[in-house]
Amino acid sequence: MARERKFSINELYQATRQLLLDHGYDGFTFSLLANRLEVSRGALYKYFENKEELVSEFMVYELNQFMVHLQRIHEYTSFKAQFDYLINLIFDDRDIHRLREIGLQIPRSTNKKVTANQEKLDQLHQDMYTNLQSFVSLGKKENIVKSHIPDGLILGMIFQTIAIPNHELVPHADWIASIKEIIVDGMFTN
Repeated sequence: MARERKFSINELYQATRQLLLDHGYDGFTFSLLANRLEVSRGALYKYFENKEELVSEFMVYELNQFMVHLQRIHEYTSFKAQFDYLINLIFDDRDIHRLREIGLQIPRSTNKKVTANQEKLDQLHQDMYTNLQSFVSLGKKENIVKSHIPDGLILGMIFQTIAIPNHELVPHADWIASIKEIIVDGMFTN
């Protein structure tokens, strides 16, 4: 009997990440993952009952990783420094936004592991919002951010910049600088 190839959790998550980005949640299958890892589907079923278990566990891992970086925003004391950090963080891992949206497609389940992971994801999203809420509050306190603009709109504008296509292939650093300029100063010359 042939020995099953072993894989690390890092290899599993890297392959899962790439397949989710390439195929989306609906197109992701254990067959694709097994082929990518060069193992049998049965090897995956030893650890996960179904794809919902794997994807929800992977999403908890990804969001935890993002939160570790996001919490470092508080190392900066001024709003402008936090703003620069946040924009750079978002653009350093452009895929986290897409992965977060893919994670929202995981159906609610009766599977205890999936349910527990979805509860962790809900808490992580709440923690993310709390971190970002203090960021916006600091901007308003420093009179840099207009106090009448809803916090959710400010955060939405910042996070949606990642989805703006760079059709003109503007160099990455220039693209980020332009996005910062539009958010901070607007696009009008007067």
